[in-house]
Order: sequence, then C-alpha cells, then structure tokens
Amino acid sequence: MSRNASRIAAAVLGSAALAATAVLPAAAAGHGHHAPAPYHYRSAVNLGAIQYDSPGRDDRSNRSLNAEYVTVKNTGHLPVNLRGWTLSDRSGHTYRFGNVRLNGHSQVRVHTGIGRDNRFDLYQDRRAYVWDNDGDTATLRNDHRRLVDSESWGRHGGHHGHWGHGH
Repeated sequence: MSRNASRIAAAVLGSAALAATAVLPAAAAGHGHHAPAPYHYRSAVNLGAIQYDSPGRDDRSNRSLNAEYVTVKNTGHLPVNLRGWTLSDRSGHTYRFGNVRLNGHSQVRVHTGIGRDNRFDLYQDRRAYVWDNDGDTATLRNDHRRLVDSESWGRHGGHHGHWGHGH
C-alpha cells in the first residue's frame, strides 16, 4: 500500500470514528432517562391507582366487576390520544383503547365490567375478573407497543387490594 493511500485510509477511519462518537451522545440524549426495561420510554401518561381486589364478595355481578379498575393518568400539560394503546394483565387479557383523548392533568378509570364509556370511566365489557388478587401485573403500552408503565402486586408486589402511588 502506498504512503498516500495509507494516509487517506487513516484519515477516513479517523473521521468515521470521530463521527460515531459525536452521534452517540446525541442519540442517547433522547433516551437518557433511567428506564427499567429496554423498551420502556418516558411518557407523561402512567398508571395511577389500581383496585385489583373488588371490595365485598367476588360474586361476578357487574357492580362487583366494575369495582375492579386501573387508573390511567396524564401528568403532562398536553392532551394525549390513547387510540391503539393497550392495558393488559400477566395472563394476556388485553383492553385496547379506542379514540380516547386524555387531557393534561387528568385521568380515566378502566373498569372490568360492562358500562357506558365517558371521559372519566371506560369499561372493558367483561363478565369475569381480570386482575388476579394473589399477584398480577398491569401493563400499559402505547400504539407502537412500547412499554409505558407497569405495576405489580401480590406475591411480587406485596400490596393488598388497592395499589395507588403518587406519580
């Protein structure tokens, strides 16, 4: 290899290495938040209070089913459309949000039973309980299937009946 060819090759490789190091911090800046899972990303939307153990007897009445719920909160200023987002349990029961606009600093409860959706309450229209009292995980994903938030209780989470946290 000639002396000029070696210099050119070294310059090209050096430029490529320099460009790669300049790109890495810029690419990482958008994902620099401490994320607990590889596909978790930062969002103003998260899970709020969860009532996984319906108060009273578990008699599978619609009233009892609707006393079981998960709260989805928007802690940001801007509204978020939840169309295509999903809420699921560890067993794979999945609720897919329709055209639901969650205004800034607002929340909506997703009930298990049957009801008429409004801006404060959504209904999965199920006739059986979803959230396992002994231990389960509520998982919220956006319309690109990215993990937004998850909460566990029971054997792994150690909470009883109701799980609420101050996000």
